[in-house]
Amino acid sequence: MNFKKAFRLQAVAAIIFGCGLLTAGATEPIRTEIPARPAGATDLVGFAAPAIDTVRVGFVGLGMRGSEAVRRFTHVPGSKITAICDIEQSRVDKSAADLSKAGYPIPDTYGGKSDSWKGLCEDPDVDLVYIATDWKNHAPIAIYAMEHGKHVAIEVPAALNLDEIWALINTAESRRLHCMMLENCVYDFFEMNTLNMAQQGLFGELMHVEGSYIHNLADFWDAYWQNWRMDYNSKHRGDVYPTHGMGPACQLLDIHRGDKMNILVAMDTEAVGAPQWIEKKTGKAPESFANGDHTMTMIRTEKGKTIHIQHDVVNPRPYTRMYQLTGTKGFANKYPSEGYAFEPEQLAPGTVPDHQNLNAHGYISDEQRRALTEHYLHPIIREVGEVAKSVGGHGGMDYIMDYRLIYCLRNGLPLDMDVYDLAEWCALAPLSAISIENGSAPVEVPDFTRGAWNKVKGYRHAFTIDTK
Repeated sequence: MNFKKAFRLQAVAAIIFGCGLLTAGATEPIRTEIPARPAGATDLVGFAAPAIDTVRVGFVGLGMRGSEAVRRFTHVPGSKITAICDIEQSRVDKSAADLSKAGYPIPDTYGGKSDSWKGLCEDPDVDLVYIATDWKNHAPIAIYAMEHGKHVAIEVPAALNLDEIWALINTAESRRLHCMMLENCVYDFFEMNTLNMAQQGLFGELMHVEGSYIHNLADFWDAYWQNWRMDYNSKHRGDVYPTHGMGPACQLLDIHRGDKMNILVAMDTEAVGAPQWIEKKTGKAPESFANGDHTMTMIRTEKGKTIHIQHDVVNPRPYTRMYQLTGTKGFANKYPSEGYAFEPEQLAPGTVPDHQNLNAHGYISDEQRRALTEHYLHPIIREVGEVAKSVGGHGGMDYIMDYRLIYCLRNGLPLDMDVYDLAEWCALAPLSAISIENGSAPVEVPDFTRGAWNKVKGYRHAFTIDTK
């Protein structure tokens, strides 16, 4: 590549993503700046805040996701809805009326202005700010809330660029507060049960994991307030929505709990599907559209594991999150159909029927899979799985996400996802864009823990009692 052209591309990426590109060359990966930790702050790996007996929750954003969250929280033990907020007053009024009809006290209400959320963040009757606005407002609201002493839970993606990611980390570390991203897909039943099997060694040493967000949004684009999601895709390249695939993959590989992501490489196709949708809708094709139809990112970790993540929201493909793992002793796959394959000796006698007949070159039978799932049913699924299905939210995983957040806050435990999970999963967006804009060059993944990635050995959910 022409040196001047390469330098120009790197400079553009640095401006777009708010970070200096420190090195780049034929063999050296592109590196982004890791800012110094604020004076007096320490890392939050394994962090647990003082227990809160009843968690008072304020909701910012009452659209598709936020209104459903308010409904779910009427079923979450140990929580109290004390404040609600939306830029559109009609949504605030409706949510308050729905709570009243359901027999719940009307919370403090904030709405009608673009900065109404500041009042909620300052409300002394709020312990946790639950943010479900459009993407561009996630980080600013979270930072303001933490500056006013609140724990925060932020819908995905919690941050859009490296500046926002580092600001969230620095604020959380300085204030000693929880900053969690609301990644619901780590709580899907298949993912949780498979994680439990992996943690008990059933798959041997994990070598490769996959995830994605492949979901044709043609029927949903019009539902996003003021067209914000299509507008964002039109202006940004890279995997702009990576966390549904990244979350389960990183938990399987113990990322920043004994391993870390080192290098990524990304590439994309031309943008065709979305411009065609816009032309069909408006009668005029857009002059430009940044986000390619299909984006692929490959990641290598410190311990030599690999991760493959994909993104496609404009082509008529069946929905898939591509959840898959490959280990030295077994294999798991969720889409298009759930299946497991193992070396026979991995399964103890009595765990599944006819275990001596298991064939590592094919999936175990449906009967064997059901027996295996029951044997390795995740403790959280065993505890609240049926309630979660009843309350709902993407089949129950949304309820489990909310339940676990409140459970950990009430018991003074580390949350299931910390601010570094947020950072690592969201960072795929700006880092994949840097790679693509530089001819699919390798990009170094920053150590967002700033040296603490190996302090905890292995990802585990926290409980008040031993669940084994």
